[in-house]
Amino acid sequence: MTGFTRADALALDAADELAAARARFVLPEGEIYLDGNSLGALPRATAERLRHVVEAEWGRDLIRSWNTAGWIDLPQRVGDKIGRLVGAAPGQVVVADSTSVNLFKALSAALRLRPERRVILTERSNFPTDLYVAQGVIEQLGGRHELRLVGRDDVAGAIGPDTAVVMLTHVDYRTGAMHDMAGVTAAAHAHGALMLWDLAHSAGAMPVDLDGCGADFAVGCGYKYLNGGPGAPAFLYVAWRHQEAFRQPLTGWMGHAEPFAFGTDYRPAEGIRRALCGTPPVLSLAALEVGVDELLAVDLHAVRRKSLAMTGLFRRLVAGLGLEAVGPEDPRACGSQVSLRHPQGYAIVQALIARGIVGDFRAPDILRFGFAPLYLRFVDVWGAAAALADVLETGAWDRPEFHRRHAVT
Repeated sequence: MTGFTRADALALDAADELAAARARFVLPEGEIYLDGNSLGALPRATAERLRHVVEAEWGRDLIRSWNTAGWIDLPQRVGDKIGRLVGAAPGQVVVADSTSVNLFKALSAALRLRPERRVILTERSNFPTDLYVAQGVIEQLGGRHELRLVGRDDVAGAIGPDTAVVMLTHVDYRTGAMHDMAGVTAAAHAHGALMLWDLAHSAGAMPVDLDGCGADFAVGCGYKYLNGGPGAPAFLYVAWRHQEAFRQPLTGWMGHAEPFAFGTDYRPAEGIRRALCGTPPVLSLAALEVGVDELLAVDLHAVRRKSLAMTGLFRRLVAGLGLEAVGPEDPRACGSQVSLRHPQGYAIVQALIARGIVGDFRAPDILRFGFAPLYLRFVDVWGAAAALADVLETGAWDRPEFHRRHAVT
């Protein structure tokens, strides 16, 4: 630990332009939550919103609420709100299904838009579900395509005339390393390829400019920095220029031009609504809208400034503890997380959790700490670093219960 003190952290909190946002979240007393990059905290307004939806809209008004409460419009309404967070003009984002399902839709559509090309290009260290989904798409299309895996720094140079789509996660889930969205997108387009971004660890943590970067497709989840709750539905972005030709494989009734005409033949809806499939999950969408509204109430540039200050401080405080920093040294090249490597990473994380310092672990040896600026304080950063130092110095992690693996790490 450096000479930075708890009093110094409290002084930073007193000057924090986002300090008031913390009171709008439910946070357990005495706990420091550094896992908002995996599951966001509960907004206080969510319970009341869900109570109203359950008791009034569902309990009292029943099926009428599809019209009177606007249930049917939730996927596009919440989608447009998320669009404001990721730099997408209205009519390009819709909320539906999971990130994996939306990725399947987007990849399938992208390959149809480039029928003469056969390669899906991505990095070897991409989030595994993205790789699995790509493998599934290739299988569904008869095995005619190739999933080409390259090193993180080799992506731009590997784009060629056979590349149909470049599929990347903007912020790496393990290391926090962040791609140059505009630069990689431009490189893909220079070779005639399409660009698909996974914003799971970006949306809500920093300003994103999909339209400005010229992205073609993007997906992201609702339960991390968007604070939509466990298993919250995901979002899908389809740029305006592709919507007329966009053909997704899951042609369900909500993506039909006239879902309540009940015709026997599928006709895609106009615009982003064709990306829908089944009936919207109303309760989950209502909860997600609350989380999104919390972010719309603040300046995302302020969120990013605080994120950089927190991650930079944490890195300084834990330097010299015998942990290897993972990812770029410059916090500006990372998302809102700090990743550290240690052979006993899992046990160390469990020892911290037992003390009320909640981070998580990613195989094979990474301690991962997420910094959600809306509800995290600088004094929490100081407290987490102090606890980590003590766990390492005393060997408190080396107890049998801390080595016992849970189903979710």
